[in-house]
Amino acid sequence: GLDPRHADQQVRGVVLLPKGTGKTVRILVFAEGEADKFARDAGADHVGSDDLIAQVQKGWFDFDIAIATPPMMRKVGRLGRVLGPRGLMPSPKAGTIVGEDDLARVIQEARQGRVEYRVDKTANIHVLVGKVSFSTEDLVENMSTVMEAIVKARPAASKGTYIRKATLCNSMGPAIRVDVAAASAMSTV
Repeated sequence: GLDPRHADQQVRGVVLLPKGTGKTVRILVFAEGEADKFARDAGADHVGSDDLIAQVQKGWFDFDIAIATPPMMRKVGRLGRVLGPRGLMPSPKAGTIVGEDDLARVIQEARQGRVEYRVDKTANIHVLVGKVSFSTEDLVENMSTVMEAIVKARPAASKGTYIRKATLCNSMGPAIRVDVAAASAMSTV
């Protein structure tokens, strides 16, 4: 957890886990024309425009990440009330509104283990760093990458202690307290 004074700060970003997430990611891309072809060639699971927007409006959520090209945001914006609460709304801060030239890279990163982090209203950041089946070395490498990204995202106005507490836990298990100094030292910043 961060110092509670950071709850209203936009500590948010995207980080590429070097050892991946261990999860299969289903990618949806809202695109038309050439961008549609680029997204399909890059291996997106679902690509479309008005057809996909209509499906999502009817309650279809068979995807883990939604990406959109800037021209599509006029139409995709209507899905804000549906996608927003699920954390699936494409946004520039999440790096999910991308030009057609960047579609292949972003789709590939999503497959490799691209995760988003953001501070919530209680000044906590929850982010996936791997699976229990990962080796200790792989988990440490992923966690150090996440810690580095969070330290780099520190707001310029931030004074004093930035990270107060760090814990590591699996989905249904007890939390293990991590030494904040050691966790912060993992980052090379």
